[in-house]
Amino acid sequence: MGWFPSLRGVVDRRILVNFRIDPAALADVLPEPFEPRTVDGVAIGGICCIRLRDVRPRGLPAALGVGAESAAHRIGVEWDGDDGRQSGVYVPRRDTDSRLVAAVGDRRFGRHGLASFAVREGDGRYELSMDGPDGVAVRFAGTETDGLPADSVFPDLAAAVEYHRCGAVGYSPSPDGDRFDGLEMAMDDWAVTPLAVESASASFFDELDPDAVALDNALLMRDVGNELRPRASIPCSGSDPAVASD
Repeated sequence: MGWFPSLRGVVDRRILVNFRIDPAALADVLPEPFEPRTVDGVAIGGICCIRLRDVRPRGLPAALGVGAESAAHRIGVEWDGDDGRQSGVYVPRRDTDSRLVAAVGDRRFGRHGLASFAVREGDGRYELSMDGPDGVAVRFAGTETDGLPADSVFPDLAAAVEYHRCGAVGYSPSPDGDRFDGLEMAMDDWAVTPLAVESASASFFDELDPDAVALDNALLMRDVGNELRPRASIPCSGSDPAVASD
């Protein structure tokens, strides 16, 4: 792929809904070279439900930016890179309500499906639904709270934040399937509020063994500046590295 600029914007609202997953259940989901990044022996997967605003090429004024509601299905992963062991997230699919974001994503940030979103929020409560054209659906409702659930795999909020901070780089299958395109979401700040979950479901993860998946926690970020930075692609197994890493 050719050069693509970094994009500057603001995370108006970001909800991370996280599930504990038996790593064995991901054997048919994670392609090489990615392996589950585990916490106390369990993998972490989930949905990033995000609303961005003022998104524009770095250096342009915010008034020229655009906004979008999007959702990314994510799995925490590790892999061996040129600089040793790396960590991030594998993103098997992204969905958005913006045709512009879908077109740009197909060129550099992984294919985006066009989906419909419905969001209600106020007084510390958030309710969101997403419906994709192929039947993939996300549902979430929750309220701001003070801490993680007692059964969370993370000992405290700081540990959960650090896990996600180290997963800022995501890789998605390219439209032509010969590589994994990389995108870093660099956050200006990691001020995070836990959410007490009333209900949460994601059809993508529902298709896994139900005994292998359990809700762990949900986290909220609001009004945080961010930058989306292209990262070098990773070739798929059997493809030409010289082509895939452009």
